[in-house]
Amino acid sequence: MIISIPKEIMSGENRVACVPDVVPKLIKAGFEVQIEKNAGLSAGFTDDQFVKAGAKIVDSVEQLFSSADILLKVQRPIENQTLHKHELDLMKKGSLLIALAYVRHYTDVSKQCAEKGIDFISMDVIPRTTLAQKMDALSSQANLAGYKSVLLAANELRKIFPMLMTAAGTIKPAKVVIMGAGVAGLQALGTAKRLGAVVEVSDVRPAVKEEVQSLGGKFIEVETDASMQDAGGYAKEASEEFLKKQKAVIFKHVTEADIVITTALVPGRKAPVLVPEEMVKNMKPGSVVLDMAVEFGGNCEISEMNKTIIKHNVTIIGEANLPSLVATNASEMYSKNLLALLLHMCRDGSYKLDEKDEIVGAALVAYQGNNRLKV
Repeated sequence: MIISIPKEIMSGENRVACVPDVVPKLIKAGFEVQIEKNAGLSAGFTDDQFVKAGAKIVDSVEQLFSSADILLKVQRPIENQTLHKHELDLMKKGSLLIALAYVRHYTDVSKQCAEKGIDFISMDVIPRTTLAQKMDALSSQANLAGYKSVLLAANELRKIFPMLMTAAGTIKPAKVVIMGAGVAGLQALGTAKRLGAVVEVSDVRPAVKEEVQSLGGKFIEVETDASMQDAGGYAKEASEEFLKKQKAVIFKHVTEADIVITTALVPGRKAPVLVPEEMVKNMKPGSVVLDMAVEFGGNCEISEMNKTIIKHNVTIIGEANLPSLVATNASEMYSKNLLALLLHMCRDGSYKLDEKDEIVGAALVAYQGNNRLKV
């Protein structure tokens, strides 16, 4: 069976779905691996590295897609402007697509795959269980996004992070407020603390308080109950009443902060607005907001996707694809997520899509012409 890895064509996407180190492991598992010419270059991997690892380089995009039994991608399939064809139209019926497609937000992808007879596993709906931990692409990418978010915000801030005692006087440490204590938020907390900032974290789930404190952060408490977290560990969509209460509590913290990083997402829903324009107006001149949820509506009311803007003397960063900015590591981690999944469901160079398997069954959103997506 042939595994194909195309070059990502989504604007701003630098990652690649397979790195050279993973190729020999796929070959050992019984697969033939082929990759589009220069597919890994933006992530720091050359064609020579892939060839030495045992992969075949393919020049023709159409040949790469049409010969694939399994197609590995980072982004959801889109229209190829050069060929004037949708990527799904290039695939053969009965083949398997695996991508990080955010299908609860982009629900048309699974429907299109079902209509074309293409089986589809979306990596963003891999269950968060112990068995599936190595396949958890959302966590692996969010981890890197949390790290990079702090560096981007720090670069825009006109101050340094750590307290500095000098002959000219003492510089107070920067104050960072993080909204959301998921994987991205906790990594942002750890990164900001290592740089010397004072960090406060807000989250709708009281259960994360200990994690925040263990990393040296201060937890901003809002009166609620433990039901704000679902069985998968994700935050539930908060009620309007709770969001009003949360905004009132964090208003003081945000308006005193030098940097605010927002990470709050609810799968399949528009991101909650946590930083309205009125709050931005009351922030200190020169402060920074980085909205990690900008692709899905934004936690900051006035953030703009893929733009860094200045409004009310506050810099607002709306970078939608933070993992792509650290493409080498992001590709390495995502590639290992895919490898773990493939080894889980493959034997002797062939794969079995078992709908009853707790991992495959949860992530298999299109199968044998049926749209299995549960929104």
